[in-house]
Amino acid sequence: MIDGGWESVIHQRWVRLVEGRGGITASTVTRDAAADWTWLIDYLQLNVDLRSVQQSFPADEHMKTAVAECRGLRLLKQEPWECLASFILSSTKQIVQIQQIVALLCERFGEPVRSQRAAPWFSFPIVERIAALSEAELRCCKMGFRAPYLKCTAEMILRDEVNLESIRTMDVSTARAELMRFPGVGRKIADCVLLFAYGFQQAFPVDVWVLKAIKQLYFPRRCPNAKKVLKFTESYFRPNAGYAQQYLFHYMRTRIGRSDRKRDDKD
Repeated sequence: MIDGGWESVIHQRWVRLVEGRGGITASTVTRDAAADWTWLIDYLQLNVDLRSVQQSFPADEHMKTAVAECRGLRLLKQEPWECLASFILSSTKQIVQIQQIVALLCERFGEPVRSQRAAPWFSFPIVERIAALSEAELRCCKMGFRAPYLKCTAEMILRDEVNLESIRTMDVSTARAELMRFPGVGRKIADCVLLFAYGFQQAFPVDVWVLKAIKQLYFPRRCPNAKKVLKFTESYFRPNAGYAQQYLFHYMRTRIGRSDRKRDDKD
């Protein structure tokens, strides 16, 4: 948050969003961006009928509670390369650390972006820029063992070994397999990219928080392995499984966070 609003760079454009009673007010300094807000509407997925999505969720108490606790939650639709690269950098890292890595990468190798701020803003580095860097240069952004993964991914894209645009036309299984050709990309990261960059609602990323949520909420007296959890999610949460995943993910993180704070207060 900056001065009561949210600021970032989306599709090479700086934008500021401020929430008010009448909705969200957006501002930018790029004339073409301000004249046509389609790029932001698409990014925020404002054309999605959220009520219909929520009504498609399983009618169990857990989902009802998650929806009530996370009112207005929407998925973003990110640019595929930036989304893929960011999730590769997220492996075994906490959110704060991921933000630091991405910020360093943008500052050192991205392009300056005009804004209303005196401090500079930078775009996410393009594929060609990352491919031209050495592993040592990438490691300077504190990404560690992820550096060769990111560099190799960029090189594979440039050689057209994997075409990110063509993934849009594939079925979900083929698209997932295509993404998993990249080094450092397993099932979870592939599903994250399918969901947040391409809008595949069949994708249900299972990380630590989601696995915990599924086990506690739907298998309280059993201990299913990850394979059984995946099989359950694939059939139970359709047709908007991706959205359901985000409601459960956010609900579980905030609920656990509240529980931890209450224990701290008692201690």
